[in-house]
Amino acid sequence: MTMKAFVFTQYGGTENQEIQDLPTPEPGPSEVRIAVRAAGVNPVDWKVREGHLSEVMPLDLPSVLGNEAAGVVEAVGRDVEGFAVGDEVFGNTAPTSGGFAEQALLTAGATAHKPAGLPFTTAAVLPVAAATAYDGLEQLGLEAGATLLVNGIGGGVGVAAAQIARDRDLTVVGTASEDKRELVESLGAILVPYGDGVADRVREILPDGVDGILDLVGGDALRAVAGLSRDPSRIVSAGDPATAEEVGGALVARARTAAVLDAVVALVAQGKLDPHVTEVFPLDDAAAALQSVEAGHSRGKVVVEIA
Repeated sequence: MTMKAFVFTQYGGTENQEIQDLPTPEPGPSEVRIAVRAAGVNPVDWKVREGHLSEVMPLDLPSVLGNEAAGVVEAVGRDVEGFAVGDEVFGNTAPTSGGFAEQALLTAGATAHKPAGLPFTTAAVLPVAAATAYDGLEQLGLEAGATLLVNGIGGGVGVAAAQIARDRDLTVVGTASEDKRELVESLGAILVPYGDGVADRVREILPDGVDGILDLVGGDALRAVAGLSRDPSRIVSAGDPATAEEVGGALVARARTAAVLDAVVALVAQGKLDPHVTEVFPLDDAAAALQSVEAGHSRGKVVVEIA
């Protein structure tokens, strides 16, 4: 059997990606195979294609793109428990698989059941961005009433973090571009524009600084706000471990467990978390979906949908 998939054939730019027919994968130990209904698109997808992670995550090429997906279970690995053919699920793709395809392998330990009635397009965007936000907030361990700065609040992780933090009764300030103001304020957060003097602008709102920082930008943008945290150990970064360590913080420790996915999807089901799916593309237009994320113009989550 074969399937249609969106792959990259060598590391580099968009000229190296295309739709191909590939053999349908068989689930190995601790894996389930799903008929994909939707797959989330994330910045890590184009970074993988460009080779930024090739040393830590070597891949056999061609490789299917996409790190998260939702669909219907079609086969389970020999040691997998808790999933059966026909189950509607969502989760992280297995290391050898990708979500931009008609069929995909998910890691069973990082897969959860999708609540009935929840759209596949919503479930598909939870395992990467929303789960990263959840992990980061768990790591910070802030108590109700505390103040949180989300550095780069306008992206998928930041949008989820603001809502999860709001549910935990945290006061949230977020840095983003001015054109994200309406979005940020709709999340119950206070926007502070990026750029020179950003730390001073935060102190105008919170003169004593903040109790914790969730950084989603890294580099000089993190250095610019790190001094706002009263406790440097309460700084976590989702993508820049070197700078986080430099300022006294740490990288977000990703759990990648079904328990985290269950917690996140429960917030969605309760109406407390909206991942803001704003663009949906068919598989044949996966290149356009990835370009939307790569260009940084999307104001919410982008999804590839498979009919």
